[in-house]
Amino acid sequence: MFEERKRGGFFKIFITALITSLGVGIVMLYAGMLLAQRYLTTPGSPQIEQDINNLPAPQQIAVEVPAASESVVAAVAKTATPGVVGVSVLKVDSNSIYERNTAENWNIGSGVIVTSDGYILTNHHVAGGKNKRIVISLIDGRNIDGTTVWSDPVLDLAIVKIDQKDLPTIKLGDSDNVQVGETAIAIGNPLGLQFQRTVTSGIISALNRTIEIDNNYMEDLIQTDASINPGNSGGPLLNSKGEVIGINTVKVTSAEAIGFAVPINVAKPILAQLIENGEFNEPYMGIFAYDREAITYMDNNYKLDSGIYVVQVDKAGPAYKSGIKEGCIITSVDGRKMDTMMDLRCYIYSKKPGDIINVTHLSKGKTETVQIRLAAKIKDGLVTR
Repeated sequence: MFEERKRGGFFKIFITALITSLGVGIVMLYAGMLLAQRYLTTPGSPQIEQDINNLPAPQQIAVEVPAASESVVAAVAKTATPGVVGVSVLKVDSNSIYERNTAENWNIGSGVIVTSDGYILTNHHVAGGKNKRIVISLIDGRNIDGTTVWSDPVLDLAIVKIDQKDLPTIKLGDSDNVQVGETAIAIGNPLGLQFQRTVTSGIISALNRTIEIDNNYMEDLIQTDASINPGNSGGPLLNSKGEVIGINTVKVTSAEAIGFAVPINVAKPILAQLIENGEFNEPYMGIFAYDREAITYMDNNYKLDSGIYVVQVDKAGPAYKSGIKEGCIITSVDGRKMDTMMDLRCYIYSKKPGDIINVTHLSKGKTETVQIRLAAKIKDGLVTR
């Protein structure tokens, strides 16, 4: 009896436990299905379409580009190239005073058309000095004879004139605003007229550089890593706006990617007078000076913080007569600070012979201001006006 109850009770307990386990399992399974549905399955189709439609299209997140897809260099090359010319100069080398043994050589360089009526800026070593003929090669294939109307061997600049009208020109920029690291573009004829108007690009590497050439110093040059070769001489160095900021002049042959250009601002007052009067009467002060970078070439122990150091004075010139001597440090002219010889040239060239300037200089620790009446520099001497 007791044994039957025990068996019956065990059976009931077993059935109850089984039913309870099944119930808990069903509940857990249902809960798991709910969780899975909530967290593991993807949303319905309407939700998917809505999310895709809300995503920005590729055009909306891409960087906006101009309608013309040209790069800066390509755009500058397109607009500036017509204003670049080839400059072929026939020079005669004589071995005797009677010129019995002469050799004729064609030198090839580049130039920049700066006025529509034919003023062309180039280098002195391209178009300066004695020559027999100058031929300007235009982009339309014409070859026009030209004449050198001004040249300066110290600046290595020259201006050639051709008798033409409606020529394509290149706008002149402001070399005082050039910054290291900005884009630099050179156009010229690196291997002569066979490869006319070759375009190279780089950056402005440095400013106010001084280099020594044949025991002479060229000061305040723009240094660039844009490729410059001999045939590029006289061609333009351009900024990203397509403006001329310099005239390419020389390359360091012992190193790659080191070229130099003469800042364009020094040529502006010269061009202005040529355009206005048909000639440039160069105002003459009668000194030559070095800035603080150039002075280290002569004496590493001498330090110049500001101003320009006078190294040569023409004793027949106006500066000497007013008391400027070798060793003086010119600090300002007419209240304008002077830290480079290029600063002084740009200001003096904006004057006319006969104009009076006030020069402040330091001599033997004493500051003094003197008045100088500028002379006119001509080939055979000086004429004071």
